[in-house]
Amino acid sequence: MKTIAPFLAMVTILVVLVASAQVPPTWEVLQTTLDARHPEVPWMTAADLAHRMASARPPTLLDARQPAEFEASHLRGARRIDPDAPELTGFREGELVVVYCSVGWRSGDVAAALRRRHVDARNLRGGIFGWANEGRPVEGAHAPRVHPFDDVWGALLVRDRRLPIR
Repeated sequence: MKTIAPFLAMVTILVVLVASAQVPPTWEVLQTTLDARHPEVPWMTAADLAHRMASARPPTLLDARQPAEFEASHLRGARRIDPDAPELTGFREGELVVVYCSVGWRSGDVAAALRRRHVDARNLRGGIFGWANEGRPVEGAHAPRVHPFDDVWGALLVRDRRLPIR
């Protein structure tokens, strides 16, 4: 019971912030909540992912966002996976899979499901927002801008990397 109380408190804070649509969540609050939500899922930093993407054996990249978000921009070589009904088969033994979404929430769920199937899955710290905020490249119909998901979550993107909401 002691271990779930901090998690529930952080989730409550996050839900209140997002639901009020007045104050965007901070990266610190968000990361603490994500760490508590999936403690079994290791993180990969953008710098480490960029290094691994340039290697002879790059990881498999899964984008756990909706189709419009993926079309707007995504990491080079990523394939979209439905975060609500992910296809969790077809991965090779020893294959490193890095999952990302906007900030790490949906991708954390997918990475956790993959890990339960014994896939070496990691969650990209900061998601595509963190990647883009560091000035790293994305591709897609609106690159270098990133789909902000909505106005509240989009506040976590630096302005020149944020696609306007239509």
